[in-house]
Amino acid sequence: MEKIQEIKLFIRVVDLGSFSKAAAEVGIGQPAATKQISRMEKQLGARLLHRTTHGVSPTEIGLLYYEKCKLICHHVEEAQSVGSLLQTQAQGAIRISSSVAFGRRVMAPLVLEFMRMNPHLQIELNCEDRYVNLVEQGVDVAIRLGKLADSTLGAAYLGVNPWVLVASPAYLKARGRPKKPTDLSQHDALIYSSVQGDERWQLSGSDGKLTSVAVHGRLRSNNLSMLLVAARHGFGIAALPRYVAHKSLETKAVVPLLDDFRLPQQEVHAVFPSPRLVPAKVKLFITWLQGQFGPEWWTTMEG
Repeated sequence: MEKIQEIKLFIRVVDLGSFSKAAAEVGIGQPAATKQISRMEKQLGARLLHRTTHGVSPTEIGLLYYEKCKLICHHVEEAQSVGSLLQTQAQGAIRISSSVAFGRRVMAPLVLEFMRMNPHLQIELNCEDRYVNLVEQGVDVAIRLGKLADSTLGAAYLGVNPWVLVASPAYLKARGRPKKPTDLSQHDALIYSSVQGDERWQLSGSDGKLTSVAVHGRLRSNNLSMLLVAARHGFGIAALPRYVAHKSLETKAVVPLLDDFRLPQQEVHAVFPSPRLVPAKVKLFITWLQGQFGPEWWTTMEG
């Protein structure tokens, strides 16, 4: 097992480009990490890393060794998970990344349910809206919304994330209900500032024709919950994911608008570092997730 730990340390040093970061991640001091890698190089009779003041990078031999080490760790993980696979349970740890709103309202209840089914599993769920590099951060699964960019990452389609226009009855009583997309330009829009082109809302009709409307309003926020609160309190019209607005729609704190038109909906994917080397516990989690995003999945969420 000591050799496996050395191999895992070497992988993280290459991934992070730093002895200190890799050492901190595995819970040892930098001198100990440097000593372990030097011992590894001595045993192999080859230099594995270039060391500079800017960090470390693999040599040509080091890169080949790195790929072999990742393969070894994958096989070790597979071997360790055989027992849990036979019991259809996962064990070990899974590190998951999600955006803040989707993580709190959707992934949190799903993760808790999966943990309930797999009592030997540890999960770390990190919620942040910035782009996360899976390899550098050691993330096993990231939940991503929207069209995926071409990459070497593995991906599994989960479902769709539809959006809806909402406003409070009080706002509509005071300002009137929009009857067509172009009417939105005369209303106070609650603008989600994390979306590119946030001041233009695009809606498509039953004929597939797309209408792009310039909107304006006094409130902008990168937090969807804040926009929902503002809509509930009559500050304007918000474009929100169904999973965010669902409970408020149920209680009629807000009502849907322009039912004959549709906002763009996002694809939901589970993304993982490698399409080939997927640990069994991660495969099991992703397969289970794929069964949770059926039609109107947002109605089953607690948030």
